[in-house]
Amino acid sequence: MRIDHIAIWAADIERLKAFYTRYFHLACGDKYINPTKRFTSYFLSFGDGTTRIELMHTPGRYVKEQGCGMAGLAHFSISVGSKEAVDELTERLRNDGYAILSNPRTTGDGYYESTVADPEGNCIEISE
Repeated sequence: MRIDHIAIWAADIERLKAFYTRYFHLACGDKYINPTKRFTSYFLSFGDGTTRIELMHTPGRYVKEQGCGMAGLAHFSISVGSKEAVDELTERLRNDGYAILSNPRTTGDGYYESTVADPEGNCIEISE
């Protein structure tokens, strides 16, 4: 078994698509449009194509406030391959104005990671 994809409701689907493709180098599939339901989505794929993020949008759909909440999905983690890559991407995101929720550090359970909020407040751990 494996996780096939994680789905994220987006207030601005194009903005989230740009964020994930720019900073995490995800490939983007064609935009799916269901005019009857007023639903649109994109599947974004990591390099091997086996794990994906689905961005979904329906006008008027409730979107949470900025920041990590205490209910539901807490975060997801994207491995960037090394401590240096964690540091570099964290600084790039900081310089581009994104909220760094925790600076790079080694956690008590041995992970080297930082945490950033995407443009809609979803928490992403950036790990080695």
